[in-house]
Amino acid sequence: MHIGIYVFDPVEVLDFAGPYEVFTTAARVHGRSQPGVPLFEVCTIAAGHAPVTARAGLPVLPDCTIADHPPLDVLIIPGGVVTAELARPEVIEWIARQAGQVQTLASVCTGAFLLAQAGVLRGRAVTTHWEDTADLRAMFAGLEVREGLRWVDEGAVVSSAGISAGIDMCLHLVERLAGRALAECTARQLEFDWTENGGRPAS
Repeated sequence: MHIGIYVFDPVEVLDFAGPYEVFTTAARVHGRSQPGVPLFEVCTIAAGHAPVTARAGLPVLPDCTIADHPPLDVLIIPGGVVTAELARPEVIEWIARQAGQVQTLASVCTGAFLLAQAGVLRGRAVTTHWEDTADLRAMFAGLEVREGLRWVDEGAVVSSAGISAGIDMCLHLVERLAGRALAECTARQLEFDWTENGGRPAS
């Protein structure tokens, strides 16, 4: 399964690095018992080929671009300062297209604003960083913005609260995609106290 993580100026470091670590660790753990083709292949994706600068000045060299990445099974949109990204039609249109192609589209923190701008949150519940819930409601009237949850699973679209909550969400996605045992082994390998305070679609 191909996992893509979008990066941009200035993406929040743990928003993209946390999911990257979860899926690459899950692939490594899985490979110990079932060697061969990796379970997950993870790539970072940017609007162009130039390095991006994450929050606090960390340079990041993307693996590919929105024009040349491989077909994806999961696309993760992290947060950070997203003001400039909201105004880039090529990025918003790309997210909207990917929503119809990937198995799961996910956001971390203020990445939810980009999903909303792309129109993929209509009729779905969503969460974001506690500090940004009021702005998300104000900018996108009618959204069901949930608070007090680490992640919200709406099937094809999953969102998480801020920063470290993206790790909880991605462990949940590992469980969805490859089973509970691998998710638990991945959390243990990361020495991460997995918080499963999430919401799922109503049955």
